[in-house]
Amino acid sequence: MSEAAESPVKIVLVYQSLLGIYGDQGNAKILKKRLDWRGIPAEVLMIEPGEPLPSDGAVYLLGGGEDNAQTTAVRELKRDGHLFEALADGAVLFAVCAGYQICGKTFTIGENDEVREGLGVLDVTTVRGPERAVGEILTRWEHPDGTSTLISGFENHGGWTTLGPGARPLARVEVGIGNANDGTEGAVQGKVVGTYPHGPVLARNPELADHLLTLALGRELEPLPDVQAEHDALRAERAAFVRR
Repeated sequence: MSEAAESPVKIVLVYQSLLGIYGDQGNAKILKKRLDWRGIPAEVLMIEPGEPLPSDGAVYLLGGGEDNAQTTAVRELKRDGHLFEALADGAVLFAVCAGYQICGKTFTIGENDEVREGLGVLDVTTVRGPERAVGEILTRWEHPDGTSTLISGFENHGGWTTLGPGARPLARVEVGIGNANDGTEGAVQGKVVGTYPHGPVLARNPELADHLLTLALGRELEPLPDVQAEHDALRAERAAFVRR
């Protein structure tokens, strides 16, 4: 009897009608493609408000959006509840910009800076900053083994985010604003990763994409030497441009 086919890795794109205005859905395409190249079956599920989120996804993705969309997304995700079940079971959540902000304890919206409760899966808070962060950002992501990788992207956010003791920065800023012009960018807490850059950021930074997949699958991935040289050249070109 032949072995059963491997179940596809579920990549869940959450609420694109609310949190999909900056092209961050491209992050889902990158994750699937990098699995396809390795012969690992994968599928992208696009779930909208009112539809039940699957609780058996491997990676969940939140993207950028406006104030009202953030509030609605939090309400719907709390009402649904399946994202929290998935995280408790070991799923990965990757959140960009507005999606990053709503993962925190609180964030503010509107001209009156009304405080809203977030999802509470990252120990961060976000308030309106003294200036808007707009432009290319270059950060350095430090690995546990002492090596580091550059992350490039485009930031466009008015909120400034402060990390609490339960979260640690994803990276250190070389060029740009990042979390709150404090030298840090993004936040990591368990398997929840938040960051500000668009791009989409995983298209610009394949090592970060593979890191998320490694977290989700619980195993190291085979390298992709056929595409690595091209990726390295493009990333070096972007870094040189930003540093100018």
